[in-house]
Amino acid sequence: MIAIFDWDGTLCNSIDHIVEAMQDTATELDLTPPTVMAIRDIVGLGLPEAVSRLFPALDVDQCGDVAAAYSRHFSAPGRAPSELFAGAMETLEALRGRGIELAVATGKSRRGLDRVLGTLGLEDFFDATRCADETRSKPNPMMLHEIMTARAKTPHEVVVIGDSEYDLDMARQAGVRSVGVSFGVHDNDRLAAFAPLAIVDALPALLAMEVFRR
Repeated sequence: MIAIFDWDGTLCNSIDHIVEAMQDTATELDLTPPTVMAIRDIVGLGLPEAVSRLFPALDVDQCGDVAAAYSRHFSAPGRAPSELFAGAMETLEALRGRGIELAVATGKSRRGLDRVLGTLGLEDFFDATRCADETRSKPNPMMLHEIMTARAKTPHEVVVIGDSEYDLDMARQAGVRSVGVSFGVHDNDRLAAFAPLAIVDALPALLAMEVFRR
């Protein structure tokens, strides 16, 4: 079995950093800063898709300028690094101890994910990782198909864990099971619409679920 986790808002407590970086980007480029709710709503999408939703009046080149500025603001030296949610590392280690493989499927760029994994000392921790700039953005299921192929897993051997409807819709489209987390960007009603196995309030609650018992 393989557990495929979203990153921002699921394993990593980075939503506030994303909001701040996007609002700082808009201010720098003389654009109307999106609301906190609007920015939270696009977390999980690839950056080009997120920018085009937040700034629909911009053309492709302008969206590219926004994406570049956002990446610079998010990784600015003065911005505190994001940390894992409480219980995340312990949960991941416990799952691995049960013989469950671990993967990440994220809307982040490869550069962004590698940077944060390096900061946290997790460069070689996951069995597979896929990023939106390497494949198709969520909710397209391509990144799940690519992970399943790389790890030789059937849909029955996969569970996706995520905080957004993009994560759970991606799982649905791939024909795999999912679990929602309530502490990320989308509320429980939105998550429940995709029929997850459960919606948990903390990552350690995954360990009590039958699907993760080996």
